[in-house]
Amino acid sequence: MTKIKICGITTEDALKAAAGADFVGFVFYPKSPRALEAGAAAILSAAAAPHLKKTGLFVDPDDALLDRVLSTVELNMIQLHGEENPQRVRDIAARFGLPVMKALRVATGDDVRKARRYEEAAKWLLFDAKVEGQAGGTGKTFDWGLLKGFKSSLPWMLSGGLNAANVGDALAVLKPDAVDVSSGVESAPGRKDPALIENFIKTVKSR
Repeated sequence: MTKIKICGITTEDALKAAAGADFVGFVFYPKSPRALEAGAAAILSAAAAPHLKKTGLFVDPDDALLDRVLSTVELNMIQLHGEENPQRVRDIAARFGLPVMKALRVATGDDVRKARRYEEAAKWLLFDAKVEGQAGGTGKTFDWGLLKGFKSSLPWMLSGGLNAANVGDALAVLKPDAVDVSSGVESAPGRKDPALIENFIKTVKSR
């Protein structure tokens, strides 16, 4: 069954609604409307259902930021959503002792092929829409056909503009190991809607 990640959790109500998912994401990128301080994320992380894998999203973080967050927040995985190269991914995994998911922004087949470079460094891949000047959470989809036939030694997530109305179409085209949603379950940028979260989870599980 396709796993589900609800990214950009900022409130306890959203966290409770995400209990039917497999992963939740906390964003540590100041430019995002979903950004959290470490202290607030620590409270949410402690309140998460035990089965949820807690992921911290970072964009080209330095070690000082990672140290500050990981010394405060219990996380199960680090998500790197910037321009981190494979060696940086390896270094972060080794230094902090957590699996790393590398996100790649996709507009062309070349962007998909770049994923091969990370297969010896990361534990998960994530494919998101490429929107110039934005790291993610844009609400934009990309051509899912670019991933048709994609095979990797790593499990991978599909992201980018997913919502309850289109995730079924995406799963009819592709067979990702997981789907990731953020803006598609919001009533406004950064404001998660518990009903939309629950509907998204129900829709994926019904496929």
